[in-house]
Amino acid sequence: QAQLVESGGASVQPGNSLTLSCTSRDFTLEYYAIGWFRQAPGKERERIACISSRDEDDIRSSSTDYAASVKGRFTISRDDEKNTVYLQMDNLAPGDTAVYYCGADVQYRGTCTTVEKFDSWGPGTQVTISS
Repeated sequence: QAQLVESGGASVQPGNSLTLSCTSRDFTLEYYAIGWFRQAPGKERERIACISSRDEDDIRSSSTDYAASVKGRFTISRDDEKNTVYLQMDNLAPGDTAVYYCGADVQYRGTCTTVEKFDSWGPGTQVTISS
């Protein structure tokens, strides 16, 4: 089964920044909406950011959306040459502590507003924010 792989997690102090990476050897990420999710202990997995697939005519720049809890602090982006989606996380707080996962839309060339299901989950990467 095709799978994504996350990396970049670490333990840092509040106020610091981290950049997470999501890549795959199995498929080309630009053709799929990619979502970043996180799951804290005892809580459900929540979607925090999403970037739409590259438009077939390359007219529409890949739209993005964010959960209210991270909007203005986190930025999702994609480097198609590296087949990687990034999550830049700034001004981190203890409440951001979680295992972070990326998932791919099961639909080819979908958008963040049309996605119904994410799949191809990676093993996750741990982010710990503590003083």
